[in-house]
Amino acid sequence: MKRNYQQIDNSIPLVQEELIARTAYHEAGHAAAIHLSNRLKNLPPVFFQITIGNLCSEEGANHDAMERSKSNWLATVEGGHLIGSLPVSVIESSRYFSDHQLHAYQVAYEADIINILAGPLAEAKYVAQLDDECFNARLINVEALKYYGGSSDLERVAEYLDGFIGDKDKRLEKLNSLFLEAFRFVDHPYHWYAISQLADHILENEKSLISCEDAIDVLDDAMLKIKTLYFR
Repeated sequence: MKRNYQQIDNSIPLVQEELIARTAYHEAGHAAAIHLSNRLKNLPPVFFQITIGNLCSEEGANHDAMERSKSNWLATVEGGHLIGSLPVSVIESSRYFSDHQLHAYQVAYEADIINILAGPLAEAKYVAQLDDECFNARLINVEALKYYGGSSDLERVAEYLDGFIGDKDKRLEKLNSLFLEAFRFVDHPYHWYAISQLADHILENEKSLISCEDAIDVLDDAMLKIKTLYFR
């Protein structure tokens, strides 16, 4: 999942350390949703990994033996989609699907969309807390996610919706519904703690790759810890 690296406002450039932290929370939001949200829906586990590199590096050069340049630092979640590539003509061919197949496709594409939206929403929540501002669904909407590295995420979401829902009004209705579900996931105290722990892990990581197993361990450990604290 590619976070766009354009500045919010070229007249007010972001401090590089802030952009790095925002990126870490963005990718942690994606990863947490892929693992935790899918698991809540009893969906099958799906492979993902977090690559850490440099915007100017050549094809993911090994950064273990060299100092990462903060001016070009990036992190990206790779994989994690239940639907790897969108069907070419789902709408046209849907009449050949059984009810079970249609339901399975709907559950999968909705989960993928929620996991995509969780990235910019996690970044937005991080920024709100940083600025000591309230974070709620009335103050942020789908379009606002473009200000939190979400332009490419929204493009991907549009591809999903265009492929599965023919009617424009129904697409918008579905998008708003999934946006709220993603918002609730990110804003839940348990999930936010897990996202924060994974973001810290990304920022502290010295390697060019955080494996799926490593990311899942961080998320599961965080969930176990926060649940223990809440129910002590």
